[in-house]
Amino acid sequence: MSETSTATGRCWVGFDLGGTKMLAAITDEKFHPIVRKRRKTHSEEDNSTGMGRVISTIEKALEEGGISKDRLAGIGIGCPGMLDLDKGIVVEAANLGWENEPVQDKLEKAFGCPAVILNDVDAGVYGEYRLGAAKGARTVLGVFPGTGVGGGLVYEGTIFRGKNFSCLEVGHMQAIPDGPRCACGRLGCLEAVSSRLAIAAASAQAVFRGHAPILAQLAGSDLANIRSGVLAEAVKKGDKVIEQIIRDAANHIGTAIGGLVHLLAPDVVVLGGGLVEAMPELYVEQVSIAAKKWVRPTYAKTYEIVATKLGDDASALGAAAWAEATFANK
Repeated sequence: MSETSTATGRCWVGFDLGGTKMLAAITDEKFHPIVRKRRKTHSEEDNSTGMGRVISTIEKALEEGGISKDRLAGIGIGCPGMLDLDKGIVVEAANLGWENEPVQDKLEKAFGCPAVILNDVDAGVYGEYRLGAAKGARTVLGVFPGTGVGGGLVYEGTIFRGKNFSCLEVGHMQAIPDGPRCACGRLGCLEAVSSRLAIAAASAQAVFRGHAPILAQLAGSDLANIRSGVLAEAVKKGDKVIEQIIRDAANHIGTAIGGLVHLLAPDVVVLGGGLVEAMPELYVEQVSIAAKKWVRPTYAKTYEIVATKLGDDASALGAAAWAEATFANK
């Protein structure tokens, strides 16, 4: 999607590398998108992947927006996986097939401006803090259920992180002792019972058993077809079993958030990701109910749970804003 502008001035690049699609957003100094460029993370046409595809996506966005490289003030890129934040290296990203990828160095050489990497969920939470549903909050907790369950925290304007790596891996908190095996190999992780993939798997079983006739018509029992929008449509049209599966998953998220409220005392909790965007009212309602049951009474009115305001743009715009926060005064 292009929003070509003839305006002059400095531009920031925000890049979201999470999920099955990548998004490059070129923004003005107030982070209004000038041009967006979405592409599949992996190309079926030329089998291209890696940093070459990231760089070419940014180049295409610049070309579509009529923006020269010398206008770029900085680049922020939200990446999945284990990151060495200080060195700007993706240490390991299994879904991308990356190991020790020097992302920061390659971007700086390609575009002649400073670059910074951050966790993709951290980028989304920071975007909501700077520009969206948590604007101006003191402590923002973000939980983004998708293929996994990601988390992030912004505290007094800064992304909360470890010495070298990002943190808030809420998807690997234990939700059910001896529960389903997670992709990480451990039993009962939150994402093993609450991710979109876990919901899709349970929904596919419901279709196979004849308990979800509407979803059967919409998508069948193929996991690849059971996406967030399809699940939302099935619920809207009356598949009660699918609604309950989603509510059960949201309950686990809410219970985890209740524990995190005791630990972190956020004033705003932002829920994001495709599931939340597809059915915000249902999801926020159920998570809020479960969190309220878990938190101590003294914490009950200290926070609010809201859905993302920026949607698909959250991580890209957050990455651009984090680049500005990192480099603007240097």
